[in-house]
Amino acid sequence: MMDTFKKGLALGLGLAATSIEHAERVIDDLVKKGEMTKEESKAFFNEFYKKGQDTHRNILSELNVATKDDINRLEARLAKLEAQINQEQ
Repeated sequence: MMDTFKKGLALGLGLAATSIEHAERVIDDLVKKGEMTKEESKAFFNEFYKKGQDTHRNILSELNVATKDDINRLEARLAKLEAQINQEQ
């Protein structure tokens, strides 16, 4: 089960990277054709990227995957508990 999850996550990340590269090419083509200015292209790409990041976070949240912040909080809590135990000894 975990192997399937890892493969699915890797596939999703690969597709995301491919989508970003494809979006960059399409946007560059629109700029070259004069259908979009460089400023418009930057704003469009930033919006596209932000939506992708939001979707990524939502998927990870639905899968209940720990974030780096979650792990950092747990490590800090663990360090605090270890310090308390060492003081009691």
